[in-house]
Amino acid sequence: MAATADDTEEHTAMSASPSPPARRRMGPGALLVSALGELLITAGLVLGLFVVYSLWWTNVLADREAGKQADKVRDKWAQGPGGDAGDGPASYDSKNGIGFLHVPAMGDDILIEKGTTMKVLNDGVAGYYTDPVKATLPTSGKKGNFSLAAHRDGHGAKFHDIHKIKDGDPIVFETKDTWYVYKTYAILPETSKYNVDVLAKVPEESGRKKAGHYITLTTCTPVYTSKYRYVVWGELVRTEKVDEDRTPPKELR
Repeated sequence: MAATADDTEEHTAMSASPSPPARRRMGPGALLVSALGELLITAGLVLGLFVVYSLWWTNVLADREAGKQADKVRDKWAQGPGGDAGDGPASYDSKNGIGFLHVPAMGDDILIEKGTTMKVLNDGVAGYYTDPVKATLPTSGKKGNFSLAAHRDGHGAKFHDIHKIKDGDPIVFETKDTWYVYKTYAILPETSKYNVDVLAKVPEESGRKKAGHYITLTTCTPVYTSKYRYVVWGELVRTEKVDEDRTPPKELR
């Protein structure tokens, strides 16, 4: 049977259509490079998520927990005499906190709790040393060193801006009944994390040779590492009784 014009046109069109290109096979080297690239991309994403978690989300969680604990402390203080809220030893062993640190150069008010373990500091607070050197609490009335530690990055990062503290800057410790006003007199930007002498009752590395009422702030340095320790020392200049309105000392106004 003779082909019609339409049959001829259809056959020509089908014959003229290009055949699909043959798929190129990747050699072992190319496959390895491709797989390695995908692994690096995945690792980069995981690392990025870890950084976000470490430097942002842990701050959110720690600040939330510290806020709850701070509210408990102030609620106990508001109960007045007879509660576990005075300046006595029972209050200073409270798991909720013993008072607040105010350092204008660093900004936030910081709840202080007992101990410097990660379990304590990860809640977004500052902790006073119980080991290897025991801190001397200001409320004891004894001369010594009220030594504290806090994180510099992540978990609230309460001492993140410690490098902004300068000689002469105020450091204030608030309890239920008393404001303890210290004045910064020495700074050690870097020392070994094993240097416990900076926590001594008489911190001679700060230049002091006699017993006094000192405060010491310690944290990790450089930022985002824990290789060394940054240290700030202050000395008590006066105390003030807390009034009914809890009016802060002039250094905090």
